[in-house]
Amino acid sequence: MTKKLGKQTVELKSRPVIAGAYSSVGKKEGEGPLGKYFDTVYKDEFLHKKTWEQAESELLRQTVFGAAANAAVPFIDIDYIFAGDLINQCTSSSFAIKDFGIPFFGIFGACSTIAEGLSLASMMIDGGFAEKTICATSSHFCGAEKQFRFPLEYGSTRTPTSQWTVTGSGAIVLAKDGDGPKITHVTTGKIIDLGVSDANNMGAAMAPAAADTIYTHLKDTGRSADFYDLIITGDLANTGSNLLLSLLNKQDVDISENHRDCGCMIFDAQTQNVKSGGSGCGCCASVFCGYFYKQLLCKKVKNILLVATGALMNPASANQGQTIPSIAHAVAIEG
Repeated sequence: MTKKLGKQTVELKSRPVIAGAYSSVGKKEGEGPLGKYFDTVYKDEFLHKKTWEQAESELLRQTVFGAAANAAVPFIDIDYIFAGDLINQCTSSSFAIKDFGIPFFGIFGACSTIAEGLSLASMMIDGGFAEKTICATSSHFCGAEKQFRFPLEYGSTRTPTSQWTVTGSGAIVLAKDGDGPKITHVTTGKIIDLGVSDANNMGAAMAPAAADTIYTHLKDTGRSADFYDLIITGDLANTGSNLLLSLLNKQDVDISENHRDCGCMIFDAQTQNVKSGGSGCGCCASVFCGYFYKQLLCKKVKNILLVATGALMNPASANQGQTIPSIAHAVAIEG
């Protein structure tokens, strides 16, 4: 029985279950509109560590512990863990997970990493290669500023289209059997590059990738946009979200009523001075695990399409003036 739909979508016949999830964020995120939904809010940005990078590793480590505890799954029963972050060579994930004793896939899709991890982890279960998996991501504002922009002490100003990297982490436990929201389809994105080179306008760079993946998912599955109660993008923020709606309208797809963006939701752009909104590997992960997962559990929504977006750049490519290739992966979840 074929599982492939179209060129990019896979139907998961076994419907892997989200057995548990956990979200952790920093102080600024905890002060935002979704603050009460996050499982843990850390007031200390260092998490009692000496460096920002060590703090992010601790953030991810504690989040994975929380997800496993919520799912009541001991580490010995986890077959694989998929994790990634924004720091060079994904060291935040590697150092967080090194003592777990779990087979590890380190993955990178920039801010699309949580959907990439969910895709791979659920396909691993559907293919019969695992019974329980974990996928997790993290980001840290101070670590990202240090690597991608300027040291905090420099005090650089921000453009209106720039985004604020979320200090946050989300972890999800998937299982072959059990109760909970189920993953039904995965649409793997392809790299889209329409020539945007401004690293302070990543929403514009990523929106075409989101539009392409959403359109492809609907075409491959034969579904209409209103099949989903919510179509959730990861971190297009205000600039990218407006562009996404415009791009899809040109293809006769209207998601204006059911679209939500994690980068728009996690901060109050008017009072928290985050310009266009939030971003980072931890943005979509923490908002999904902290807010949308709980909406699925209490049956406030039934069908959602999670579309995490990533700008596939690094400091060298940005400094060389290269364009920003982007990608978006979609995961269909039924509550």
